Amino acid sequence: MHITTKALVLRGVDYKESDKILTLFTQDQGKLTASARGCRKKGSAIAAGCQLLAWSEMVLYDYQGRWAVKEAATQRLFQGVRNDIQRLALGCYFAEMTELLAVEGEKDPELLSLTLNSLHALDKLPEKPLPLVKAAFEWKAMALEGYEPLIDGGAVHGEGVSLSLPPPALAALDHIIHGDPKRLFSFRLEGEDLERLADTAESYVRTQLERGFSTLDYYKGLSS
Repeated sequence: MHITTKALVLRGVDYKESDKILTLFTQDQGKLTASARGCRKKGSAIAAGCQLLAWSEMVLYDYQGRWAVKEAATQRLFQGVRNDIQRLALGCYFAEMTELLAVEGEKDPELLSLTLNSLHALDKLPEKPLPLVKAAFEWKAMALEGYEPLIDGGAVHGEGVSLSLPPPALAALDHIIHGDPKRLFSFRLEGEDLERLADTAESYVRTQLERGFSTLDYYKGLSS
């Protein structure tokens, strides 16, 4: 059995001498695990498409009851992300959070689109502050996956948490959650208002998902 689908590499773990085990977020099958046999060999035809954060058209086949990568033709490598350590760290955080939120074998086009658009913003919109892109991704991802916050009375409410925000940050949050997804990053926010929006997003994610992220810790370490 073979399938052809576009896929984003969310995670890659080295396996044996030259293989990788990939976590893919595919257009047609949702999140799935696939082996990339020989992808670490010099001259491998699938090496580029099996890199972390690569967006590729892949041919997958059933190998001993598991998916394996037969072909991988890269569509986007987000080179501007790879060339900047802070952007790369933030992109890895997006991937780690997406991997947690996505459900194995279930298509989730909105979450996939959000992740790709957020990587595009890191890659091609250098005028956008990184905290703005990060906060927009966090709030929108939570809203899409069943954790949408309630905005009421100058505060953001979720399961077991209530966080106050200044009016400009609340307006930005309303835009993120309820605005046109294609214009997700079109708002402006700076200074303390942006800092509050970003800090509150982190707190909200942590309390609702009841966990932290090593990639986020690494990104914040670079920013401090």
